[in-house]
Amino acid sequence: MFTVTGITGQVGSAVAQTLLAAGKSVRGIVRDPQNASGWPARGCELFVADLHDANALGEAFAATEGVFVMLPPIFDPSPGFQECRQLVGALRKALEAAQPPRIVCLSSIGAQATQTSLLAQLQILEQELGALPVIAFLRPAWFMENFAWDVAPARETGSLHSFLQPLDKSFPMIATRDVGRTAAELLLESWQGQRIVELEGPERITPLQVATTMGHSLEREVRAEAVPEESWEAIFRGQGMKNPIPRMQMLEGLNQGWIDFEGGKAEPRKGKIHLEEVLRSLASKKN
Repeated sequence: MFTVTGITGQVGSAVAQTLLAAGKSVRGIVRDPQNASGWPARGCELFVADLHDANALGEAFAATEGVFVMLPPIFDPSPGFQECRQLVGALRKALEAAQPPRIVCLSSIGAQATQTSLLAQLQILEQELGALPVIAFLRPAWFMENFAWDVAPARETGSLHSFLQPLDKSFPMIATRDVGRTAAELLLESWQGQRIVELEGPERITPLQVATTMGHSLEREVRAEAVPEESWEAIFRGQGMKNPIPRMQMLEGLNQGWIDFEGGKAEPRKGKIHLEEVLRSLASKKN
């Protein structure tokens, strides 16, 4: 039995699907079983628990071959990342109590960066869970599925407004299905101690290439346009964000290069899914 958090999301669902396809039993942690109603039919056991509830999580993690853990996305954190610290505290307490033989934890490219950004939440996660005896931190690149927000505007206006810049810079990117598949493969491997695995797609991609590929998927011309950095804060606050600075710092880090893979002791891996496949899937959905 393997326990998987985030089973209703893109990465967690890919973890569960890969494990089930390998003939393994899976327990998925959910807050609302109605949002995961299709999983029992696939042979997945559901365990209802809140990620703030260390006792419930400990019960879900107990007597398993391995556990996949991830934080829910917090794009608009309070100063000091208090939401993240509460969740990480509960996860650590639960994992210390359950002592699963293997843990794979979803982190991010740049989790080791010393400068503050939105990804500091993943650094907090790694620092706290790094005390556990057997754990692998999976650090994926920028998710290709992040471009889902750009499909409708590109379809309507022919413009891709890019926060990643310069437009001809190649960025490491990865499909979420590759992230979930890799996490499941790590759970199925035998290892001891701590691992850091850095994951990117088959090739690095520029925003210009994203626009061209999106245009092919939408069957129209799409132009990439850099969003001026001086307008970011107003845009994000207009979207309802109260604390957009960490998000802006993350984008600055990616653009300037101080958010990148660590290399060194980290294990590099490559995904299999190309951007074209992801954007074709996104374009086929009615936004």
